[in-house]
Amino acid sequence: MTRRPPIGEAMGLLESELRAGRRALAYPDTEDAWLAFLRFGRRLFDVPDTPDADGLLLQYGTHSFDGPPTFTLDLARQFEIADSNDNYDHYVQVHCELRYRPAPALQALGSFDSWFFHGTRDDLDEWAQRLSERAAWTTIRMLKPAEIRLYQEQV
Repeated sequence: MTRRPPIGEAMGLLESELRAGRRALAYPDTEDAWLAFLRFGRRLFDVPDTPDADGLLLQYGTHSFDGPPTFTLDLARQFEIADSNDNYDHYVQVHCELRYRPAPALQALGSFDSWFFHGTRDDLDEWAQRLSERAAWTTIRMLKPAEIRLYQEQV
């Protein structure tokens, strides 16, 4: 049986996937980041055996959380954390947030989100295919983000 890494290793594994196959000093474009996120998303972690214990989220929209309005594509992985009695305690989210310079075409996309959860009847590759077939993906997939921010938070 293959050992599943603990959730504490998730951020480092995501960073490794983002670096994998990239030319030295090259800044990844949206497609590179998406493919790295999917490789990271295929890795199974040591999580509780509950339906929502390990989820992937793609969400985008124009927001002004910490400055002027910016179009943001957020690729996140959410893990359930259980207490000592194996009951839900909280979630940890690992984010790969891509921020883009303002552009009318991006703002026109509005906002969107889609979840995938391991341990359900859904298939990760089918979920990814459905997302990459969206008209919005044609607009953003070849863009280079102005900034990529990786972070982890408890929610």
